[in-house]
Amino acid sequence: MHLKPLPTDALLVIDMQNDFCPGGALAIAGGDIIIPAINDLGRRFEHVLLTQDWHPANHVSFASAHPGAPLYSTIETTYGTQTLWPDHCVQQSPGADFHPALDLPHAELIVRKGFRARIDSYSAFLENDHATPTGLAGYLRDRKLTRLFLCGLAYDFCVRFSAIDGTALGFECLVLEDASRSVNLPNSIASTNLAFAEFGVKRIAAAEIT
Repeated sequence: MHLKPLPTDALLVIDMQNDFCPGGALAIAGGDIIIPAINDLGRRFEHVLLTQDWHPANHVSFASAHPGAPLYSTIETTYGTQTLWPDHCVQQSPGADFHPALDLPHAELIVRKGFRARIDSYSAFLENDHATPTGLAGYLRDRKLTRLFLCGLAYDFCVRFSAIDGTALGFECLVLEDASRSVNLPNSIASTNLAFAEFGVKRIAAAEIT
């Protein structure tokens, strides 16, 4: 497959922030290795959009907000099952900043998510109640952008939920698998691949973008 970006396409770069890269609070193995590929992809797209995890202190998704709860365990909330993470991407902290090697100067939108204290947000489109919108869908429709190429961190969480929600909202979503990296919790990658197949999300390589 060879795909040439169209004026109605956008590159959606998910959460390329310090805390998700090596040395960060929720470091993803190889998270920084994909940055050159993402920068190169960005030069091929007229439209580039970024997401940014942006949590208040004591966020519901932090294990530290639930004394005695182990990291990566789950709790039940009003909006469903929530994984408990290390404190990460706290608003205005260095960990919440984009990685300094990320070079996408023409990015036209930053979507901040997870900024409400009592609900998490993996998806670029909807918070984890699957009802509260981030506003991204409206932006894309107003700009007449219909096809999204997703990359970034993490493949098995925020990239996954963004691609599935985007598809459900009527956008064509393709995931750049080699320009993404995974948290890799038990079964998280396998379940992501199955979900992509179920929802018709294509998995492609960065080299397929010409």
